[in-house]
Amino acid sequence: QVQLVESGGGLVQAGNSLRLSCAASGQTINRNSMGWFRQAPGKEREVVAAISWVGGVTLYADPVKGRFTISRDDAKNTIYLQMNGMKDEVSGIYYCAAVRDYGPIPENDGTSDSRGYDYWGQGTLVTVKA
Repeated sequence: QVQLVESGGGLVQAGNSLRLSCAASGQTINRNSMGWFRQAPGKEREVVAAISWVGGVTLYADPVKGRFTISRDDAKNTIYLQMNGMKDEVSGIYYCAAVRDYGPIPENDGTSDSRGYDYWGQGTLVTVKA
């Protein structure tokens, strides 16, 4: 069983940067593909970025390509989301999620379905002030 705890959210001015962290416990996540999702008020949860458990494969939502970077430090059992050049449309609650052991990124047509993830954190709120 994997427990995930996000941190690093807050209020940030548009154009600035923020880094989110997701610390895992319960087991090592070096065999879990991981993802960051965002949920805006009244909208469905959607993928922001994902990273595979092996091979360093990454996936990004089109609106954040070139500005956001997902990374992992398996020695620290933590993944990160570096967000640069932030815009108000990326405000929302950010969730960290993990796929079952040895599972690939659940990908379909360049996006990743939240239903393919088995473990979720409680989320951290990010608010971008225009």
